[in-house]
Amino acid sequence: MDSIDLEVLKTSAAWIAAGHKAELVTVMKTWGSSPRPIGATLAICDDGTVVGSVSGGCIEDDLIARVRDHGITRDKPEVVSYGITADEAHRFGLPCGGTIELALEPLGAHSRIAELLDMLEQRRLVERRLNLDTGAVTLAPAVAGNILERVGNELVTQHGPRWRLLIIGAGQLSRFLAQIATAMEYHVTVCDPREEYRQGWHVDNVQLVHAMPDDLVLEMKLDHRSAVVALTHDPKLDDLALMEALKSDAFYVGAIGSRLNNTKRRERLLQFDVTPEQMDRLHGPIGLYIGSKTPAEIAISILAEMTAVKNGVPSSMQVNHAAAPQPPSDNGSTCMVR
Repeated sequence: MDSIDLEVLKTSAAWIAAGHKAELVTVMKTWGSSPRPIGATLAICDDGTVVGSVSGGCIEDDLIARVRDHGITRDKPEVVSYGITADEAHRFGLPCGGTIELALEPLGAHSRIAELLDMLEQRRLVERRLNLDTGAVTLAPAVAGNILERVGNELVTQHGPRWRLLIIGAGQLSRFLAQIATAMEYHVTVCDPREEYRQGWHVDNVQLVHAMPDDLVLEMKLDHRSAVVALTHDPKLDDLALMEALKSDAFYVGAIGSRLNNTKRRERLLQFDVTPEQMDRLHGPIGLYIGSKTPAEIAISILAEMTAVKNGVPSSMQVNHAAAPQPPSDNGSTCMVR
């Protein structure tokens, strides 16, 4: 997940620009069971409008009611807790008596939300420090690490640019993959130099590029928040792009194909200047084993594997297609093991 939801930041900036009062609510700490993780955010406007979530609905209702009854009156941040007693846990719907600690931050020009968004557009990793006594905010370059921590009287949050997904090939499967990835807040680019595949291909908020995939991989300067998925089945398009992607910092590089085709692909790439260590980063046959058969199910399988890799799930806890039991009827000609 992003350290702080992009939609929350963008909506907050729009409210500030329009002259509204608003508050940013951030989950600082949880005890026991909690429906939302540390770093989850919510923004609330002076008219009671809410974007984001910190509890799945129960605490949001209380925050909205307070704003509608009393308005937004804070001029400095405040740290509050919900669910400390059994009665409160029952009242706010926190499971198993869980407790959640929130930072409530009144927003304004001093919050530097618009400046933070500009830095994220430049694909910079940013550390935001909020002084919990005064509300003063500082922004600085960050080194990848904790999403959130409290240091003395400062709440330190880390904000990264949007995760990016480059899909090679504008086919039916890429359409489903792009739609789901967009809903997961990836910035999705689809690349296909073949005009016959690009005609009629469209997904809202997805950029369709006419270029050679390997050239685009180099142009995009893939970083640790980038993923590449090759779906064309055409070695002339997939192989060169995969070769460049495997040399990059992309957190995930995968290609569709059967076990047999995946073996042949690896043999071809090793004949170029791809090292065995780089080759070990290639995911193929692509996706986690979920018994997928339809393009939509295969897209879910791919994104499940991407998510597991992004979140640091050990490979020993994943069952990918390469490790799944092979049905007797599979002669190696199918796209994936199901």
